[in-house]
Amino acid sequence: MIETVHWMYMTFLSGQERAFLEAVAGLAYCNPFLPERTRFERAALGDDYLESADVWSLAVDDPDRPRANVWRIAERLEPLAEQLRQRLASGVSAREHDLELYYDALLQLLYQRYYARFYDATFGNSSGNWRFYREFLADWNHFFETRRHDPVHTFSCFYQIQRAFNHIFRDIIGGSLPAARLRASIWQSVFTHDMRRYQRTLYSRMTEFATLITGPSGTGKELAARAIAQSRYLPFDAATLRFPAEASALFYPINVSALSPTLVESELFGHRRGSFTGAIASRKGWLETCPEWGSVFLDELGDLDPSIQVKLLRVIETRTFHPVGETAGLEFRGKLIAATNRDLAARTAKGEFREDLYYRLCSDQIATPSLASQLAESPQVLEELIVYMARRVAGAEAEGLAGDVSKWVQRNLGRDYAWPGNYRELEQCVKNVLIRHDYRPLRAPTSAGTETTLADFSESRVSAAELLSRYCTLIYKQTGSYEETARRTGLDRRTVKAKVDQSR
Repeated sequence: MIETVHWMYMTFLSGQERAFLEAVAGLAYCNPFLPERTRFERAALGDDYLESADVWSLAVDDPDRPRANVWRIAERLEPLAEQLRQRLASGVSAREHDLELYYDALLQLLYQRYYARFYDATFGNSSGNWRFYREFLADWNHFFETRRHDPVHTFSCFYQIQRAFNHIFRDIIGGSLPAARLRASIWQSVFTHDMRRYQRTLYSRMTEFATLITGPSGTGKELAARAIAQSRYLPFDAATLRFPAEASALFYPINVSALSPTLVESELFGHRRGSFTGAIASRKGWLETCPEWGSVFLDELGDLDPSIQVKLLRVIETRTFHPVGETAGLEFRGKLIAATNRDLAARTAKGEFREDLYYRLCSDQIATPSLASQLAESPQVLEELIVYMARRVAGAEAEGLAGDVSKWVQRNLGRDYAWPGNYRELEQCVKNVLIRHDYRPLRAPTSAGTETTLADFSESRVSAAELLSRYCTLIYKQTGSYEETARRTGLDRRTVKAKVDQSR
């Protein structure tokens, strides 16, 4: 009898099937923007794997190309899943580990089977139409004869994964490693590094974690914030076949630097009638308006008035707040996302930013890279970005405009131009060339400093300390980031900051 049971265990999955399912399970739960994705795809497909770059980015010439291996895996998985279902139905026993692999593979299969339907219901012509849940449930009941997973929760997770992937993939563009790391970092902010744990329990608790986005001005901090906000978990109601809200309407931004402290406080906390001069009616602030699945975004957090910093700290610590002029506390149920281009560590040291607030905000941090740091690793990215921006501003004329911009940049700015305004500056350059066939940078490009340093170096007129200072200053001007300068020079950040000469 023991030998018979052992034989039955071994026949549920062959060694080749188990290896395939292990690769599929790894693919289902991995961060799609990290190189591990290609490792799992290669393991699943073997010789049928189509070579692709480790960096999964939106391709200029073929946006759907990166999914080719995913579809090949799905084609193999379809017949195997049915064979395995029939084996279980016939009474074949299976080890617990093999069953887990089987169920993970089924989840991947159903996600791929309904990917187009989710996309169309989210972004396409069938927006908001979730009636296909009934078909999904029929497929679910066909494969899942046990209560290992909840179909409604899984449907919600699939919708979230589909939104997150498309927002990150299509909005955070660029084929460089810094851009790839940013996409992967945003994905982790949404799902953490362990998607199994997220799917089991953390999906309902991510509201509790604030996200802090740092980086130079013009590097897409609001894009990253919006991607996180629009990728949050939304619970599906199987009775009404609806989600509670449109994800695109759940982002509540406030630009701190654009408003006076009084207006920031009113926008954020709300006020009651008569609480200050001009308050002729009560007004709900974003903290009160934002539902539990929404996100409040504080842009330019480093400019927040100290008095409001104290109140914001209380919001994070207790999840409660008081509208201006109100004695009763209210509950903040949403997620808080903040961004700044300021050096919060330096501002904290000067007493301009509360240290306790900083530590409450930094449980989840994202750093957006400068355009210069992207181009330093992948110079060809500039051409890609010009094409994307040309498509955004010129539509059908994009191809011709992109060529004009590329030629103009190469002729007038050169390949080593640092783009101190980052993506925002590049976009303005594209628009200027479109309208006037000219662009005038705020600071004219120059190589005089570099030429002077080379001359001083060749004639032995510079000390080692001065040479290091000039080198750090040069890299800092190219990147606009102390962190990136420290990474390239191999120095720590404090040393870099001390060496950079702001007068040069």
